[in-house]
Amino acid sequence: MGVWSASLFDALDESDLLRKDGEKWSVAGDGVLSSWVADMDFPTAPVVRKALRRRIEGDLGYPAWFDQSDGGPLGGVFAGRMLRRFGTAVDETHVRMFTDINQAMLATLQVATRPGDAVLLHTPACPPFIDVIEKTGRQPLTVPLQANDTGWEFDPDLMERAVASRSPGRCRVLFVVNPHNPTGRVFRRDELEHLAELALRHDMLVISDEVHADLTYPGYRHIPFVSLSDEIAARTVTLTSGSKAFNLSGVRCAVAHVGPKTVRSALDERHGLMFGQVSVLGVEALKAAWAQGDGWLDDVTRVLDRNRRRVAERLPDGLRYRLPEATFLAWLDCRGLGLPDPDPMPYFRDEAKVLLFSGPAFGAAGNGFVRLNFATSGPLLDEKLARMGAASRRRQ
Repeated sequence: MGVWSASLFDALDESDLLRKDGEKWSVAGDGVLSSWVADMDFPTAPVVRKALRRRIEGDLGYPAWFDQSDGGPLGGVFAGRMLRRFGTAVDETHVRMFTDINQAMLATLQVATRPGDAVLLHTPACPPFIDVIEKTGRQPLTVPLQANDTGWEFDPDLMERAVASRSPGRCRVLFVVNPHNPTGRVFRRDELEHLAELALRHDMLVISDEVHADLTYPGYRHIPFVSLSDEIAARTVTLTSGSKAFNLSGVRCAVAHVGPKTVRSALDERHGLMFGQVSVLGVEALKAAWAQGDGWLDDVTRVLDRNRRRVAERLPDGLRYRLPEATFLAWLDCRGLGLPDPDPMPYFRDEAKVLLFSGPAFGAAGNGFVRLNFATSGPLLDEKLARMGAASRRRQ
C-alpha cells in the first residue's frame, strides 16, 4: 500500500461516525448504520488537511481569480490530471469553477438551452439531475439501462426513438454519466462512440458527468468523452470534482471544462453573483487533492475494490448484485424478497437498522432496488450485510 495501509482504513470507530453531523450520519437515527448518500466514511486525505490548515493561517480575503478566462487556479491542475491519469490533453483556459456538479449543470442548461428543451439521459438517474432539469424548465427524456448476465447496457434503438419522439431540434442535450451512478458501469469506447454519433447527428450539446472517473477498478478504463474526437470536444462540457474520489462534498468546489466557445462566453457574461462563487478553501482542497493526493487515492481504491467483492461474497439470499466497474456504490436488486412496496429502503431501515438510498428515488427504473454505499471499513460493512441478511431471511 502507499500512504496508508488497509488496516488504517478499517480502523473506523462506529461511535465516532454516529456523532458526525453531516447529512450521511445525522439523519440515520439511533442504532441505524448509514450507507445511503455518496460520502465515504474515511478521514480526509492528509495532503488536503495540510493545504486547508495552510490557507486558514494565511489569506482568507477576496480571491484574485474572479476572472476565469485563463482557467483560474484549477485550470492547469485539471488539465495536468486529465493528461496524467487518462491520457487526454485539454485546454486549461476552458475550465470554469462552480460550487458543485449540479450548479455547473444548471448554469450550462440556462445559457445553452431554452425552457421546454429536452435533455436525454439514462435511468436509473441520480435524483438531483432530474431535479435540476425540471426546475430549469427543461424536460428529462429518460432511457433505461438494460440488465443482462454481464452487467448493464443501453439500447441504442431506444435512444433513437426517444430523440425522435420530440419535435425536430427540441432534444438539445445529451447528458452522460460515466462512470454511471448508481449501476457502476464504465462505458466502453464503442458505446461512447455511439453516443457521440447520436449527439453529432442531432446537433446536441453533451454534458458529461465524470465525477467517479478516479474510482475505476483494475480491468476497466475510463475514457473521457472529450477524447473521442475534436468535433465532439467542441460540443462537450465535462463536469467533475473531488467530491467522490476524495470525499470533499462539503467543500463545495467543482469544475466544468467547457468546450463550446458560445457556452463558455455565455457563462462568463453571467459569472459572479448570478451563479455564485467557490470559496478559497474549496479551491485549496481540490487543488491539493488533484495535485498531491494520488497515493491516498490509490490506497482507497484498493480498499474499495476489496469491499465491492466483499458485498458479492456476503450478499444476503434474495438480493442480486452486479459487481460495479467503478464507484463505491452497490445497486442491489431486492425484487426477489417479495416486498409489497416498490421501495425496499424502509424495510431495511426498520428491520435491519441499515439506511440505504431509495431505489425509486432514481426513477421508475429503480423500483425494487436500493443503493448501498460500501466506502467504509471492512468490519462495518460486514455488520451491515449481516443485519441485511437477517432481515432478508425473515422475508423467506
